[in-house]
Amino acid sequence: MCGRFTLITDVRRIAESFGVAPALDIQPRYNIAPTQDVVAILKNGTAHMSMLRWGLIPAWAKDETIGSRMINARAETLAEKASFKHLLRGKRCLVVADGFYEWRADGKGKTPMYITRQDEQPFAFAGLWDLWKSPDGQQIQSCTIITTEPNELMATIHNRMPAILRPGAYEDWLDPQLRDEEVLTHWLAPYPAELMKARPVSKLVNNPRNDTAEILAPVV
Repeated sequence: MCGRFTLITDVRRIAESFGVAPALDIQPRYNIAPTQDVVAILKNGTAHMSMLRWGLIPAWAKDETIGSRMINARAETLAEKASFKHLLRGKRCLVVADGFYEWRADGKGKTPMYITRQDEQPFAFAGLWDLWKSPDGQQIQSCTIITTEPNELMATIHNRMPAILRPGAYEDWLDPQLRDEEVLTHWLAPYPAELMKARPVSKLVNNPRNDTAEILAPVV
């Protein structure tokens, strides 16, 4: 699964990486957790930055509490599950990150590991989004992060990893006119292990209330 991640890259650098305007006022985030807002790239006409709540609230949901249980969606079953199939065909997004956490079992405990690209540049999780309207008229745009099989690096840490898209896939993934499930799911393969790195970090990350650079300090 993918349960925590970071976005500490400057918004202008993010905008440059994804070819969009730096339209959001965002602060560095060291411990983004489910039900919080995340930076995403959507395409409704033109590609643009948007803030989405992490934890999908489908349009058909009776209330928003379902979102906390729908933070991830398995790549292997997207085209089969009613909750995701129509979103795969028309409501896809890029969830922007520059690192994520996973917990590696070590004896009787677990060590939080921080995983980034080798070049530490920002990247995109493949995501799906939807718009939910409450009975009283409230509207919430929310998303889920797609997960896939682990690559060789991640297999030493966990049995799943987020589906990280190659930059060459961004345009297709965001194109609402592209509805071919076979083409879309092709992009959800494990990201190459040789382009990633991992290191242990502070257990401060275990508490989502901790959101400071201290989490990433080298573990001695």
